Amino acid sequence: MRETTTVRRPLRLRPVRPAGWWLDGVLVAALVALTAALAAGQLLGLDLAVRDWVDAHRPEPAYWVARVFNSLGQGGWFLMPISFGLALLVGWRTRSVRPLLVPIGAFVLTSFTIGPLKLWLDRGYPHNFALAHPEELFSDPAGGTAYPSGHVANAIVWYAAIALLLAALLRTLGRPDGPPTLYAVIRLAPPVIVFCSTTYLGWHWITDSVAGLLLGLFLGRLLGRVPWDDLPLPALPGGVQRRGVFTDDL
Repeated sequence: MRETTTVRRPLRLRPVRPAGWWLDGVLVAALVALTAALAAGQLLGLDLAVRDWVDAHRPEPAYWVARVFNSLGQGGWFLMPISFGLALLVGWRTRSVRPLLVPIGAFVLTSFTIGPLKLWLDRGYPHNFALAHPEELFSDPAGGTAYPSGHVANAIVWYAAIALLLAALLRTLGRPDGPPTLYAVIRLAPPVIVFCSTTYLGWHWITDSVAGLLLGLFLGRLLGRVPWDDLPLPALPGGVQRRGVFTDDL
């Protein structure tokens, strides 16, 4: 019987735009600086002013429109099922488990960063008037999870995963890759909509949304760098660890 060997390719990070780690450093530094400023009592007046303004300029039709659009950032019942559904479809067509690594990676990244930050910083929500100063960090140890905005951060990470899986699905169907503009819209439009709607609804302070944006962009770049086809996997029955699903051009 002829013996076959598997040649392992060198593990190289996928390219992101703009290239390099400088932007990642800027995003983390900006998030740390924003958090430190809030902890020192700065920018709280801005948060209060924005909350009071949107409360005074939110007629009921606008409220419902914003609420519907805000669902674009709902991770649990919206983004995760779409991502895992696409991954299962691509995996079925390619007979590979690798597409499932993408939503699993997105889940791990968001779960081990957004949630712990929320629980650590204990910020009250804008309309928790039972608190004397809900705008302050550490103001609500019992239920304050406002900072950073999970909807905004989730939207950035999960739509990056969706764009990656959609491109892979088109390849399995023998279709040409969609234009870069399409993937840019998928990645950018929902987070912008969620940022605006979350703030307009008064569900988060505006600095919560900014923090979610900074964190989400950082996590999205980490997710985009993962070489999904080259991650080492053990030999699995039927060769479902096969690669060749993803490319480096998205």
